[in-house]
Amino acid sequence: MSGTSADGIDAALVEITGEAHQPWVTLLHFASRPYPPRLRDRILGLPNRPDALHEVCHLNVLLGELFAQAALDLLETARVSPADVDLVGSHGQTVCHLPTPVAEGDLAVRSTLQIGEPCVIAERTGLFIVADFRLRDIAAGGEGAPLTPYPHFLLFGHPERCRVIVNLGGIANLTLLPPGGPAGDLVAFDAGPGNVLIDGVVRQLSGGRMEYDADGAWAAGGSVNPALLARLLAHPFFRRSPPRSAGQEEFGPRMVNEILAAAERERIAPADLVATTSTLSVEAVAQSLETHILPRQAVDEILLCGGGAHNAWITQALGARLAPRPVLTTDDIGFPARAVEATAFALLAYLTYTGQPGNLPAATGAKQAVPLGKMVPGKGYAGMLA
Repeated sequence: MSGTSADGIDAALVEITGEAHQPWVTLLHFASRPYPPRLRDRILGLPNRPDALHEVCHLNVLLGELFAQAALDLLETARVSPADVDLVGSHGQTVCHLPTPVAEGDLAVRSTLQIGEPCVIAERTGLFIVADFRLRDIAAGGEGAPLTPYPHFLLFGHPERCRVIVNLGGIANLTLLPPGGPAGDLVAFDAGPGNVLIDGVVRQLSGGRMEYDADGAWAAGGSVNPALLARLLAHPFFRRSPPRSAGQEEFGPRMVNEILAAAERERIAPADLVATTSTLSVEAVAQSLETHILPRQAVDEILLCGGGAHNAWITQALGARLAPRPVLTTDDIGFPARAVEATAFALLAYLTYTGQPGNLPAATGAKQAVPLGKMVPGKGYAGMLA
């Protein structure tokens, strides 16, 4: 799995047991590796490049090679033979996400593009690959995101407690898990920017020396600029009702440049700018909860996962903003926060491999539940799992 921030590759080795319709998931090993610095620049720079087609074609195969190596390195570290692995789920790298329909004659075309060629992964690892999950939901009339609500339910559903899972990836998304409720009762949607704007602002302010605000230290040294925060929160995305999803088209390089330009005009200090951008992510989550979840369901606790769950400033700010409700990370209940999303795509691959739907139409807006992704057989493939 690699998220919208394009900060690297997360790999989770997962054992799935039990009945096909109610799998039990155990995380055996997790590893995260950053992209080479120049590669991240190339990925994040794609939206601003008119000659991007050849670069996308090349990066598609290059990322396939790197995803394959990440999987093989994970297995070597975990001391597991590829022969003992049934399949690989690869989300790919999102480089364009356009879920709003565009008229093309009689067609209303929604689109999304994740690169990281699964055929390369299959050839290098010899394993069966399930990849490119979002397009099937898009084809079924959905937004193609979020796709993790059902895995969130399997991993974190509680018989008595109502939980909200907040994934603080490049984009933040929320999943409401009613106590003991079936997956069909879930509510999930993208809240807005998670880390993607913070990372972009920090990289620009530091001249590329810093990739992110480690532990929120820069934000902690600044103060929020209320006028800039109000303008950022006026973004049309925040007025949309779920189902909704976001990408770099809404919260990406263009918005980073707008934030930096505003800071230069208004002479906003760097620490204040990072604090304001970080507060935007906090408010995106808090206001989404207050508008779309709390009016319909009392919430017992909020669990954070994703890379942003390790930003102490963000977690403390969310705790204060959402008090008295407990705000924890999934680490606090025994599951590594950074491993949740990669584990989710292992689960989605399993569902597709066993012929089960992986999307939740209530979350994505799809017309129906469908199996997700494309399947690429590995070497010596002898048929589906029994």
